[in-house]
Amino acid sequence: MTAPSLVAGRRSVLEAIRAGRAIEVRVAEGARRTPALREVLAAASRAGVRVETVSRDELDATGTDHHGVVAEVRASRDLGERELSSWDFGRSDLVVVLDGIEDPQNLGAAARVAEAAGTAMLVTRLRRAAPVTPVAVRASAGALLHLPHARVANIPRALDRLKDAGFSVVGLSERAGPDMYERPCPLGRVALVVGAEGTGLSRLVRERCDLLVSVPMRGRVESLNASVSLAVVLFAYVVPSRK
Repeated sequence: MTAPSLVAGRRSVLEAIRAGRAIEVRVAEGARRTPALREVLAAASRAGVRVETVSRDELDATGTDHHGVVAEVRASRDLGERELSSWDFGRSDLVVVLDGIEDPQNLGAAARVAEAAGTAMLVTRLRRAAPVTPVAVRASAGALLHLPHARVANIPRALDRLKDAGFSVVGLSERAGPDMYERPCPLGRVALVVGAEGTGLSRLVRERCDLLVSVPMRGRVESLNASVSLAVVLFAYVVPSRK
Protein backbone atom coordinates (compact mmCIF):
# COMPACT_ATOMS: atom_id res chain seq x y z
CA MET A 1 0.00 0.00 0.00
CA THR A 2 1.53 3.28 -1.12
CA ALA A 3 0.84 6.81 -0.07
CA PRO A 4 -1.92 8.70 -1.96
CA SER A 5 -1.14 10.35 -5.28
CA LEU A 6 -2.58 13.63 -4.03
CA VAL A 7 -2.18 15.42 -0.74
CA ALA A 8 -4.17 18.49 0.19
CA GLY A 9 -3.82 21.46 2.49
CA ARG A 10 -0.94 23.85 2.91
CA ARG A 11 0.91 22.06 5.70
CA SER A 12 0.69 18.65 4.01
CA VAL A 13 1.79 20.08 0.67
CA LEU A 14 4.71 21.86 2.32
CA GLU A 15 5.87 18.63 3.95
CA ALA A 16 5.49 16.77 0.65
CA ILE A 17 7.90 19.28 -0.89
CA ARG A 18 10.31 19.06 2.03
CA ALA A 19 10.24 15.26 1.87
CA GLY A 20 11.16 15.33 -1.82
CA ARG A 21 7.89 13.65 -2.72
CA ALA A 22 6.05 16.46 -4.53
CA ILE A 23 5.86 16.27 -8.32
CA GLU A 24 3.55 19.22 -8.95
CA VAL A 25 1.72 21.77 -6.83
CA ARG A 26 -1.70 23.04 -7.93
CA VAL A 27 -3.03 26.29 -6.52
CA ALA A 28 -6.60 27.52 -6.91
CA GLU A 29 -7.16 30.69 -8.90
CA GLY A 30 -7.66 33.59 -6.54
CA ALA A 31 -6.32 31.72 -3.51
CA ARG A 32 -5.36 34.26 -0.86
CA ARG A 33 -1.59 34.58 -0.56
CA THR A 34 -1.35 33.92 3.16
CA PRO A 35 2.03 33.46 4.85
CA ALA A 36 1.40 29.70 4.79
CA LEU A 37 0.75 29.65 1.04
CA ARG A 38 3.74 31.90 0.37
CA GLU A 39 5.87 29.42 2.34
CA VAL A 40 4.58 26.58 0.14
CA LEU A 41 5.34 28.50 -3.06
CA ALA A 42 8.81 29.46 -1.85
CA ALA A 43 9.59 25.85 -0.92
CA ALA A 44 8.38 24.66 -4.33
CA SER A 45 10.59 27.22 -6.05
CA ARG A 46 13.66 26.16 -4.07
CA ALA A 47 12.98 22.50 -4.79
CA GLY A 48 12.29 23.03 -8.47
CA VAL A 49 8.72 21.72 -8.16
CA ARG A 50 6.33 22.92 -10.86
CA VAL A 51 3.42 25.11 -9.69
CA GLU A 52 0.21 25.29 -11.73
CA THR A 53 -2.72 27.64 -11.20
CA VAL A 54 -6.02 25.83 -11.73
CA SER A 55 -9.69 26.55 -11.16
CA ARG A 56 -11.12 25.98 -7.73
CA ASP A 57 -13.61 23.60 -9.34
CA GLU A 58 -10.72 21.40 -10.43
CA LEU A 59 -9.42 21.21 -6.89
CA ASP A 60 -12.93 20.60 -5.54
CA ALA A 61 -13.20 17.64 -7.92
CA THR A 62 -10.33 15.93 -6.09
CA GLY A 63 -12.70 15.36 -3.16
CA THR A 64 -10.20 16.72 -0.66
CA ASP A 65 -10.40 19.50 1.89
CA HIS A 66 -7.75 21.38 -0.04
CA HIS A 67 -7.87 24.99 1.28
CA GLY A 68 -6.71 26.13 -2.13
CA VAL A 69 -3.71 23.90 -2.74
CA VAL A 70 -2.93 20.26 -3.52
CA ALA A 71 0.20 18.41 -4.59
CA GLU A 72 0.72 15.35 -6.71
CA VAL A 73 3.24 13.14 -4.91
CA ARG A 74 5.48 10.24 -5.76
CA ALA A 75 4.36 6.90 -4.36
CA SER A 76 6.22 5.69 -1.31
CA ARG A 77 8.29 2.52 -1.45
CA ASP A 78 6.44 -0.42 -0.01
CA LEU A 79 7.93 -1.73 3.23
CA GLY A 80 6.98 -5.03 4.80
CA GLU A 81 8.14 -7.60 7.29
CA ARG A 82 11.40 -8.30 5.47
CA GLU A 83 12.56 -4.73 5.98
CA LEU A 84 12.18 -5.15 9.73
CA SER A 85 15.01 -7.69 9.60
CA SER A 86 17.20 -5.93 7.03
CA TRP A 87 16.71 -2.23 7.91
CA ASP A 88 19.82 -0.37 9.04
CA PHE A 89 18.53 0.68 12.45
CA GLY A 90 20.66 2.75 14.79
CA ARG A 91 21.73 1.53 18.23
CA SER A 92 19.01 3.48 20.07
CA ASP A 93 16.33 3.69 17.39
CA LEU A 94 12.65 3.80 18.23
CA VAL A 95 9.91 2.04 16.26
CA VAL A 96 6.20 2.74 16.85
CA VAL A 97 3.82 -0.16 16.19
CA LEU A 98 0.06 0.45 15.88
CA ASP A 99 -2.00 -2.67 16.54
CA GLY A 100 -5.34 -2.10 14.84
CA ILE A 101 -5.80 1.68 14.61
CA GLU A 102 -8.67 1.89 12.11
CA ASP A 103 -9.50 5.59 11.92
CA PRO A 104 -7.40 7.59 9.39
CA GLN A 105 -7.51 10.63 11.68
CA ASN A 106 -6.07 8.57 14.54
CA LEU A 107 -3.42 7.10 12.23
CA GLY A 108 -2.42 10.59 11.16
CA ALA A 109 -2.34 11.94 14.70
CA ALA A 110 -0.23 8.99 15.89
CA ALA A 111 2.17 9.39 12.97
CA ARG A 112 2.57 13.09 13.74
CA VAL A 113 3.49 12.30 17.35
CA ALA A 114 5.83 9.47 16.30
CA GLU A 115 7.69 11.60 13.76
CA ALA A 116 8.04 14.48 16.23
CA ALA A 117 9.65 12.07 18.71
CA GLY A 118 12.26 11.01 16.16
CA THR A 119 10.78 7.59 15.41
CA ALA A 120 12.78 5.59 12.87
CA MET A 121 9.82 3.63 11.48
CA LEU A 122 6.07 3.25 11.82
CA VAL A 123 4.58 -0.27 11.65
CA THR A 124 0.87 -0.93 11.07
CA ARG A 125 -1.34 -3.81 10.01
CA LEU A 126 -2.40 -4.46 6.43
CA ARG A 127 -5.92 -5.53 7.37
CA ARG A 128 -8.40 -4.07 9.83
CA ALA A 129 -6.29 -0.94 10.06
CA ALA A 130 -6.44 2.55 8.59
CA PRO A 131 -4.76 2.91 5.19
CA VAL A 132 -2.69 5.92 4.23
CA THR A 133 -5.21 8.33 2.71
CA PRO A 134 -5.19 12.08 2.04
CA VAL A 135 -7.19 12.45 5.27
CA ALA A 136 -4.55 10.54 7.23
CA VAL A 137 -1.72 12.55 5.64
CA ARG A 138 -3.44 15.81 6.49
CA ALA A 139 -4.13 14.69 10.07
CA SER A 140 -0.43 13.85 10.35
CA ALA A 141 0.51 17.39 9.20
CA GLY A 142 2.58 15.65 6.52
CA ALA A 143 4.48 13.40 8.94
CA LEU A 144 3.35 10.30 7.03
CA LEU A 145 5.32 11.60 4.04
CA HIS A 146 8.54 11.57 6.08
CA LEU A 147 8.22 8.39 8.14
CA PRO A 148 9.34 5.01 6.77
CA HIS A 149 6.16 2.96 7.08
CA ALA A 150 5.97 -0.83 7.12
CA ARG A 151 2.54 -2.41 6.67
CA VAL A 152 2.55 -6.03 7.77
CA ALA A 153 0.11 -8.92 7.71
CA ASN A 154 0.92 -10.15 11.19
CA ILE A 155 1.90 -7.83 14.07
CA PRO A 156 3.09 -10.60 16.45
CA ARG A 157 5.39 -11.96 13.75
CA ALA A 158 6.63 -8.44 13.01
CA LEU A 159 7.45 -8.00 16.70
CA ASP A 160 9.42 -11.26 16.60
CA ARG A 161 11.47 -9.85 13.73
CA LEU A 162 12.11 -6.65 15.65
CA LYS A 163 13.18 -8.63 18.71
CA ASP A 164 15.56 -10.63 16.54
CA ALA A 165 16.95 -7.26 15.39
CA GLY A 166 17.72 -6.32 19.00
CA PHE A 167 14.57 -4.39 19.94
CA SER A 168 12.95 -4.48 23.35
CA VAL A 169 9.17 -4.48 22.88
CA VAL A 170 7.18 -2.24 25.23
CA GLY A 171 3.38 -2.47 25.11
CA LEU A 172 1.08 0.30 26.26
CA SER A 173 -1.85 -1.28 28.09
CA GLU A 174 -4.47 0.04 30.48
CA ARG A 175 -4.45 -3.39 32.14
CA ALA A 176 -0.72 -3.33 32.86
CA GLY A 177 0.19 -3.58 36.52
CA PRO A 178 3.01 -1.01 36.66
CA ASP A 179 2.60 2.47 35.26
CA MET A 180 5.36 3.96 33.17
CA TYR A 181 7.00 5.64 36.18
CA GLU A 182 7.41 2.35 38.04
CA ARG A 183 9.53 0.59 35.42
CA PRO A 184 12.54 2.09 33.62
CA CYS A 185 12.39 2.20 29.85
CA PRO A 186 14.75 -0.37 28.30
CA LEU A 187 17.96 0.98 26.84
CA GLY A 188 18.96 0.49 23.23
CA ARG A 189 16.43 -0.18 20.49
CA VAL A 190 12.79 0.06 21.60
CA ALA A 191 9.57 -0.87 19.81
CA LEU A 192 6.56 0.80 21.42
CA VAL A 193 3.23 -0.91 20.68
CA VAL A 194 -0.12 0.87 20.98
CA GLY A 195 -3.44 -0.91 20.54
CA ALA A 196 -6.79 0.20 19.22
CA GLU A 197 -9.01 2.31 21.43
CA GLY A 198 -11.47 0.13 23.31
CA THR A 199 -9.94 -3.25 22.50
CA GLY A 200 -6.31 -2.42 23.30
CA LEU A 201 -3.53 -4.86 22.47
CA SER A 202 -4.50 -8.28 21.17
CA ARG A 203 -3.55 -11.29 23.30
CA LEU A 204 -0.81 -12.48 20.95
CA VAL A 205 0.69 -8.99 20.82
CA ARG A 206 0.66 -8.73 24.61
CA GLU A 207 2.49 -12.06 24.82
CA ARG A 208 5.26 -10.73 22.56
CA CYS A 209 5.91 -7.68 24.75
CA ASP A 210 8.95 -7.69 27.01
CA LEU A 211 7.30 -5.07 29.21
CA LEU A 212 3.77 -3.72 29.62
CA VAL A 213 3.22 -0.25 31.05
CA SER A 214 0.25 2.04 31.57
CA VAL A 215 -0.28 5.78 31.71
CA PRO A 216 -1.09 6.76 35.32
CA MET A 217 -4.62 8.19 35.42
CA ARG A 218 -5.34 10.51 38.34
CA GLY A 219 -8.69 11.89 37.22
CA ARG A 220 -12.14 10.42 36.69
CA VAL A 221 -11.77 9.46 33.02
CA GLU A 222 -10.52 5.92 32.55
CA SER A 223 -8.47 6.31 29.40
CA LEU A 224 -6.93 8.60 26.80
CA ASN A 225 -7.23 8.20 23.05
CA ALA A 226 -4.48 6.29 21.29
CA SER A 227 -2.52 9.22 19.90
CA VAL A 228 -2.57 11.12 23.21
CA SER A 229 -1.45 8.01 25.11
CA LEU A 230 1.32 7.54 22.56
CA ALA A 231 2.45 11.14 23.01
CA VAL A 232 2.54 10.82 26.79
CA VAL A 233 4.58 7.62 26.77
CA LEU A 234 6.95 8.77 24.04
CA PHE A 235 7.82 12.15 25.51
CA ALA A 236 7.62 11.33 29.23
CA TYR A 237 9.03 7.80 29.18
CA VAL A 238 10.83 6.69 26.02
CA VAL A 239 12.47 9.84 24.67
CA PRO A 240 14.12 10.81 28.02
CA SER A 241 15.77 7.37 28.11
CA ARG A 242 17.41 8.03 24.73
CA LYS A 243 19.59 10.83 26.11
